[in-house]
Amino acid sequence: MIRFLIKGLLRDRSRSLFPVLMVSAGAFLTVFLYSFMKGTMDDLVNSNAKFDTGHVKITTRAYEEMADQTPNDLALLGVNSLLERLRSSEKNMVWTPRTRFGGLLDIPDERGETRAQGPVMGLGVDLFSPESQEKDILNLKNAVVRGRLPQKKNEILISEEFAQKLGVKIGEVATLIGSTMNGAMAIYNFKVSGTVRFGITAMDRGTIIADIKDVQYALDMEDGAGEIVGYSENMVYNDDAMLALTQRFNDKFLRDDDEFSPIMFSLSQQSGLREYLDLVDVFGGLIVLIFVVVMSIVLWNSGLINGLRRYGEIGVRLAMGEPKGSLYRWMIYESIIIGFIGSILGTVLGLAISYYLQYTGIDFAAMMQKSTMLISNVMRARVTGWSYVIGFVPGLVASVVGTMFAGIGIYKRQTSQLFKELEV
Repeated sequence: MIRFLIKGLLRDRSRSLFPVLMVSAGAFLTVFLYSFMKGTMDDLVNSNAKFDTGHVKITTRAYEEMADQTPNDLALLGVNSLLERLRSSEKNMVWTPRTRFGGLLDIPDERGETRAQGPVMGLGVDLFSPESQEKDILNLKNAVVRGRLPQKKNEILISEEFAQKLGVKIGEVATLIGSTMNGAMAIYNFKVSGTVRFGITAMDRGTIIADIKDVQYALDMEDGAGEIVGYSENMVYNDDAMLALTQRFNDKFLRDDDEFSPIMFSLSQQSGLREYLDLVDVFGGLIVLIFVVVMSIVLWNSGLINGLRRYGEIGVRLAMGEPKGSLYRWMIYESIIIGFIGSILGTVLGLAISYYLQYTGIDFAAMMQKSTMLISNVMRARVTGWSYVIGFVPGLVASVVGTMFAGIGIYKRQTSQLFKELEV
């Protein structure tokens, strides 16, 4: 029977070509939009995890309430002992201290007078410890544009865009002017070892990266850090596991009567990322629903037009005694074949474009000049297991639903009218 239906569809292209093209277009758009949206949202989550939130983050309760101001006077103390406890109790996690700071970066001339200066956002990370994975987490090796990574004390990396703006050369001295943990003025000289570009506007606008021990010394934060971030060993975020870890930690360390007691937050509990994670699931289902509805309407109209054109064929088959139910089922079988073929073609094309954009991406840098979001300027698609099957949902459902609505007219045909139609 299936072979018979396929032959009929191949011999009469007017019955199959337009519906197949419509199903293919719908399946293609569904696969492409889902994959591109998935890639964009995953990039947003991963960028925030690497540069800001971690999979989990530990700060003091007081620091968290004013986190936007990077209040290092409220930072964690006793960081080394806390890290030891974390690494012994949660061995499946990677733990690393970080300190964020702000200030002015002053570039002196040959006489030691200010040649250029600008506001800077600083990040102190563990660059020299043998067990530290910060260079890999922040992808520093690939981010270097000029110079090299810091190899000794008091060396820093500066964003390439900021360096160009200030006219900084590799090997020059840069003076950080800020405030210490105790509120005093901090003036500390660093040497620029290299420049970096992360491809994230918020980071490339004006960032310096230094070893956390240099930052502790410069800001008078001995054995202190603004935060401790944790990552799963495979660097894949699992919301349920991180929420469970957060609950265990807070039950053990958080004290309501001590504003300096450590508190842990998962990625989804920071920066409104819970909403972004939920949007991925919502928009994925919404895309499919929209295309199912739209394609069902289009294919319904196509089925009605096709039914009018096939009035003679349908009339002959009914006049020969074929039951209306059997004829209706045959039309649905045809729509399943059309939907399956169209879904395959659309999915293949959607996957091809998605795979291409997964490796090349689309550069939105011109549109993100004022962006403060930690998201890459080059947005890429991401092909997942769902990308291979999601196109079949609107492809098959819309095709069958459209035919079911259009085929209802078969049951309204009156046998007494068939001979009059056939005479014509």
